[in-house]
Amino acid sequence: MSFLVETQGEGAAQSIVLRDSSTGCSATIFRFGALLNAFSLPTVNGRINIVDGFADAAAAIANITKGFNGAKINPYVCRLQHGQYQLDQDIYQVSKFFLPPHAIHGLVYDAVYDVLELHADTHHSVVRLQYIYKQEDAGYPFEYSIEVRWQLSAHAQLSVTTTVQNLSDLAIPMTDGWHPYFTLGGSIDDCTLRFESHTQVVFDETLIPTGKLKADHRFTEGALLKDIFLDNCFLLNNPGHSACTLENQHYRLTVQPGAHYPYLQLYTPDHRKSIAIENLSAAPDAFNNGMGLVLLAPKEHRSFTTGYHLQIL
Repeated sequence: MSFLVETQGEGAAQSIVLRDSSTGCSATIFRFGALLNAFSLPTVNGRINIVDGFADAAAAIANITKGFNGAKINPYVCRLQHGQYQLDQDIYQVSKFFLPPHAIHGLVYDAVYDVLELHADTHHSVVRLQYIYKQEDAGYPFEYSIEVRWQLSAHAQLSVTTTVQNLSDLAIPMTDGWHPYFTLGGSIDDCTLRFESHTQVVFDETLIPTGKLKADHRFTEGALLKDIFLDNCFLLNNPGHSACTLENQHYRLTVQPGAHYPYLQLYTPDHRKSIAIENLSAAPDAFNNGMGLVLLAPKEHRSFTTGYHLQIL
């Protein structure tokens, strides 16, 4: 058996390591947030970890809102205008984290998940995690389950599937995404970014979509990130078949979102050490603008999948 699953620590600070012992590839997932904190391979000079994460799970618990590194963003993604939305005839006001003037990154980024399954065989290693949201925020008074399944397979391929199910007795608004930061070592200024999109979502000065789209072809053939600053959302040309690649002279990361992640949000922090590549099921503020919004019927479930492939060049 070449694949293994290991656990480290206990309780909210527990981490799960998926490992391919034949190649040394590994992925570290925290019960806190179900987030990916490391995805690494051995190299001739040591080891490359392409996830810009936290020192450990305790650090993630203490600092998650400082950058939302790796966070699961759900049931709303990115910004929710003034933390408000209307459903039928009712106005709802969420109270969770605000980056004034708007609420950001949903309600479950700091959830501690239960471990449903740990599995390893000759083909892959798996961890399956679950959290039940029970109306913790008065602005989202609905109950639903969220299950996250991480799988490490051969050739440094990692996939994550999020499945949400409405446990309420009425239809609820739902969007989903991730907020990982990736680094290939050094500065992102030395990296080329490529993805298949001709369309950028136009934001206002507070990063809320205006309802307009504009042409943007910069990345279809690949663009060096030097002197490019991003905090933007793009609509993928062919959802489910549009990969995003980040590459420098040593490594290539390929991000392959499934069809239910048609939006790609990108953010370049000022430190330029990493880039947030965020697969989203909907545009920011979708609870208000409806761009990609799903109304999940009672007992209905929806799954969202992304794959990551790391290569040494």
